[in-house]
Amino acid sequence: MALQFTSLNSGSNGNCYYVGNDTDAVLVDAGISCREIERRMERLGLSLEKVRAVLVSHEHSDHIRGLPTLTRKHGIPIYVTARTYKGGRMYLERSKVHDFSGQLTFNIGSLSIQAFSKVHDAADPYSFTISYGGVTVGVFTDLGVPCANLVHHFRQCHAAFLESNYDEEMLEHGKYPWILKQRIRGGQGHLSNRQALDLFRAHRPPFMTHLLLAHLSQNNNDVRLVQALFDAHADGVQTLVAPRYSESPLFQVSTAGAGPTVRAHYEADTPGQLKLSFE
Repeated sequence: MALQFTSLNSGSNGNCYYVGNDTDAVLVDAGISCREIERRMERLGLSLEKVRAVLVSHEHSDHIRGLPTLTRKHGIPIYVTARTYKGGRMYLERSKVHDFSGQLTFNIGSLSIQAFSKVHDAADPYSFTISYGGVTVGVFTDLGVPCANLVHHFRQCHAAFLESNYDEEMLEHGKYPWILKQRIRGGQGHLSNRQALDLFRAHRPPFMTHLLLAHLSQNNNDVRLVQALFDAHADGVQTLVAPRYSESPLFQVSTAGAGPTVRAHYEADTPGQLKLSFE
């Protein structure tokens, strides 16, 4: 038994992550257009017919932008808390909206979903783990601090998407106004490279095989810096920066072993530049 996973886009321009098995899949967030979700999944050999739900982490536009068209065109149910739905001012077909408030463990098809609250400047923010056949993949972005909930769930993961949003020096000396810098690093915004690395080094489980570094800032981070930083401490875990403008490889992880199932990925900050790094 195995789970496949990929980042369809990761960054402040839009976030969308796919996790599934041979029969069922979910998207975590839909912050890019329905058309781009369709195109990127098709390039990976994935079908939206298998997607049973979109799990919504919070109401910021880079996580929900594509939801209305996606659910209207493909009839995909949306799992969201009532406060997030209200905060996002989303106008979706109500029969497709499922409120998971108060029911943080639930099944979608053959997949087991665990939702947990996190620290972020949103109405009711959540992260998720998706499990099947003894394998767990976590999607952990938009995190103000590495809270106890995050640590607990990170320790359960065979693979994870983990936010590594900003380099502290780049943010400090960058052009952002002070109030925005404080919003990012003030405990309600995002995780720095250092915070993400500390979490990875201290709490990764011995069975973790893949770590995708997610939601990098375009202005306050550097793909090469993050890749080198985590590669130096990977200790057998395959690490990769999730691309900003395209899909990542499609990976597969199982209790018997793990490996990429797609031949190539696009350079994280260079649209359309093919890089044959994982075969």
